[in-house]
Amino acid sequence: MTDTTSTTHYDAVVIGAGFAGMYMLKKLRDDLGMKTQVYERGSGVGGTWFWNRYPGARCDSESYIYCFSFDDDLLQEWNWSGKYPEQPEILTYLNHVADRFDLRNEIQFNTSVTAAHFNDDTGLWEVETDQGDRVTAQYVVTAIGCISTGQVPQIPGLDSFEGDWYHTGAWPHDGVEFEGKRVAVIGTGSSGVQSIPVIARESKHLTVFQRTPQYTIPARHETVDQEFLKEVKANYTEIMQKSKVSAAGMPYEFSEKSALEVSDEERTATYEALWQKGGFNFLFGAYADISTDRRANDTAAEFIRGKIREIVKDPETAEKLLPRDHPFASKRALIDTNYFDTYNRDNVDLVDIRHFPIEEITPTGLRTADGEEYEVDTIVFATGYDAMTGTFFNIDIKGREGRELKEKWHGGPTTYLGLATADFPNMFMITGPQSPSVLSNMPVSIEQHVEWIADFVEYLREHAIDVVDADPQAEVEWVQHVSDIADQTMYMLADSWYLGANIPGKPRVFMPYAGGVGPYRERCDEIAAAGYEGFNMSEAKEPVLAD
Repeated sequence: MTDTTSTTHYDAVVIGAGFAGMYMLKKLRDDLGMKTQVYERGSGVGGTWFWNRYPGARCDSESYIYCFSFDDDLLQEWNWSGKYPEQPEILTYLNHVADRFDLRNEIQFNTSVTAAHFNDDTGLWEVETDQGDRVTAQYVVTAIGCISTGQVPQIPGLDSFEGDWYHTGAWPHDGVEFEGKRVAVIGTGSSGVQSIPVIARESKHLTVFQRTPQYTIPARHETVDQEFLKEVKANYTEIMQKSKVSAAGMPYEFSEKSALEVSDEERTATYEALWQKGGFNFLFGAYADISTDRRANDTAAEFIRGKIREIVKDPETAEKLLPRDHPFASKRALIDTNYFDTYNRDNVDLVDIRHFPIEEITPTGLRTADGEEYEVDTIVFATGYDAMTGTFFNIDIKGREGRELKEKWHGGPTTYLGLATADFPNMFMITGPQSPSVLSNMPVSIEQHVEWIADFVEYLREHAIDVVDADPQAEVEWVQHVSDIADQTMYMLADSWYLGANIPGKPRVFMPYAGGVGPYRERCDEIAAAGYEGFNMSEAKEPVLAD
């Protein structure tokens, strides 16, 4: 990195201005009085919700809990229109938060951080951007999101395609016109399941290319019941507290029953009632051992397969849609609106590419390995993301003695609590690998990390400590704990992006923490109460002052 003697100095640089970066800025600036600079590659706040504008995009946490909880007035005043928050409304909400707390002045938009190098001599981070900024900071905080680097598969011939193509994670802000078009959607993960019903209604013809059939639960998406919302607002403190100590950051009643201890009739009736209720109630409210016992899981999986057969009229299509090669909820749990019903439409075809993958994209469409050709005008890649680590690797991050983060994590990410990684001092990660993150309602996990980091920084400043680093042995032990927990679940029985299986050559390592939001929070609090055990700290020789 070039000489930085004339650069601007900040107490902290935050990368990203979604939920995480916005709240981190508020905590550091308003509570700790720190000079903080946020860099955001988009032209506005929102993070994931700034970029994910594909048809049908919405969150699968219910709207009343998919929000910040740190401000009571904000909770009381904001009204969501739907049971599940849709992308435009989430983005409106985040813009409202940015305005309400006057956050934009410290956010530099249309700017990507290209490099962040730790200087062993000064104890500072040297940060560069694609706009030519060169700054130093005592702390770097990554608020870059877990699923923010889109994965477009390397299919031969894409450059020759004469039509238009898009990735769901980088959707044009002025939308895409599908009327009269023959459309191909490749992928049936979350963005595929959400966008396929909408594109089917808007297009002349839709061909879905499916590699892996999915278990999905109906969302029962509808307008918010105002009486329910009144009750929520009267009890928000209790609801949010319940979410914070729960397994997944949601205030649902979790069943303690085993699926194997009840009669077939009782079990079917329970599944049916929860299917009609919709959403994650089916996963969390049914039976406690669905996620840990394959026999219990099979009962839920077979119930869902029965529903698919019931909904989809063509038996051959229904058979293609039946998930059989992985347990229920071993991949990301999905909820949908009219997904399976969409395959009853005359203008929708389903192509199974597990055995005959897409071999080539031609100027006029796609060719599969069995020689079939499909002519289309538009291709939509709903092919997911290089999750958890991909966005880190897009930045040239170097720690002690010039060690590259990408080199350190070449066999999979290694962190302490998903908050820090050894040999990269004074760098904190919000919802980093090996924290609950993507297995939880994200705002709950984001707030916990932001508040924990802010408390730690305050502790460091009060004790005149200017360099802190995760202890390598503490990191080894945490990584092993994360792996041990994952081994007890269904997650290890599927090729999912949780394991990096969607990225060719990526190490097969389970990246989130599956032990639950509540237990994780408790462990973080214990570590803080013990003087932040597992971190090595050195006292400041001279105070580092902002300009």
